[in-house]
Amino acid sequence: MLLEKSAIKTKRDFENIIVGGGIAGTAAAYFLAKSGCEIALCEQFDLNTQASGRNAGSLHGQIQFEAFHQMGMEWAKSFLPALKFMADSLDIWGSLSAELETDLEVFRNGGLMVAETKQEMDLLAEKVRLEQTLGIAAELLDGNQLREKAPYISEKMLGAAFSPIEGKANPLLAAPAFAAAAKKHGAKIFTGVTVHSIVKDGDIYRLTTSDGEFTCKKIILTSNAGLATLGKNFGLTLPITDEPVQVSVSEIIEPLVKHLVYFSGEKLTFKQAKSGSLLIGGGWPARFNSEGIPVFNPDSLRSNMRVAVKVVPSIAPVRIIRTWIGVGNGTPDQRPIIGEVPGYKGAYIGMFPYMGLSAGPLLGKVLAALVNGEQVDRDLQPFDISRFN
Repeated sequence: MLLEKSAIKTKRDFENIIVGGGIAGTAAAYFLAKSGCEIALCEQFDLNTQASGRNAGSLHGQIQFEAFHQMGMEWAKSFLPALKFMADSLDIWGSLSAELETDLEVFRNGGLMVAETKQEMDLLAEKVRLEQTLGIAAELLDGNQLREKAPYISEKMLGAAFSPIEGKANPLLAAPAFAAAAKKHGAKIFTGVTVHSIVKDGDIYRLTTSDGEFTCKKIILTSNAGLATLGKNFGLTLPITDEPVQVSVSEIIEPLVKHLVYFSGEKLTFKQAKSGSLLIGGGWPARFNSEGIPVFNPDSLRSNMRVAVKVVPSIAPVRIIRTWIGVGNGTPDQRPIIGEVPGYKGAYIGMFPYMGLSAGPLLGKVLAALVNGEQVDRDLQPFDISRFN
């Protein structure tokens, strides 16, 4: 079996413990175990059942239009280190299937952020110029260039920003593949274990959990929405939001969409899976029922499909067969939180908002380097925890 189920009483004292079984946590476990470190991972539920496994699989490498439009140029400049982080992580995705010996269904044919108005095109031009300062080969396409590259896009669209580094992966496969590879290198993975409290006791950390006590010398927190609660153990107030959003999948159709597609006018992400199904999302909200549980929102589905057909009219007859609730974990400035917790030597946090699947492989590698005391190949100051405390 891959997992050490919590009912099995086994060793509970480790050099390093990761809390969180999404892509960042499992990637960190893999890179640490591969380097020879003793590592255990604790996940409250099953692996990959929260944000990392409930998204549509987009591999992002653009500044997102909605944030750029709403927060402006100064915000976009402050976001560039995070964009560089994503771009470098996408390079890792390129060879990850071979490294993990699993077909992660990665394709990187590029992403198109299409625009319908001149104002949107002008904003896209500014955004592309910023992205180019990082060495990303982003470009602005006029209408003819857009239709030459993507003839399925509506003729009403004036053009698009094209980012050649973007694409898609299968989010159901990535974290489990990292976990399996970590296991081969000696990592212990526990599921169904809720961490109730973390206390520093001399040079060790004591974790009180639903399955007894665990101890470690170094602890890595990667549990996204759960960080707001776990952070209180370290005196942190982390403004991490937890927003339920919807993603829909269509029946299988012939190959049509070769790119990751966005629309600058309204919420949309759109691509075609290896199976032939269309995956349509973009951040349309689910609703909450009377018990506060996120559930399907038919109004969001209708709006999402309206936008999708507006951008790709030929899909109008295609049937949607399933809609599920995803998770969008965010920070106010949309920058990640990465680094050692101030005042708590050996305690680290790693969280990348909204686009955690894209950044997950590099985030795991960076966290492993921090734990091992190795030089990190980038400035982490823009992601420092202390900006919120």
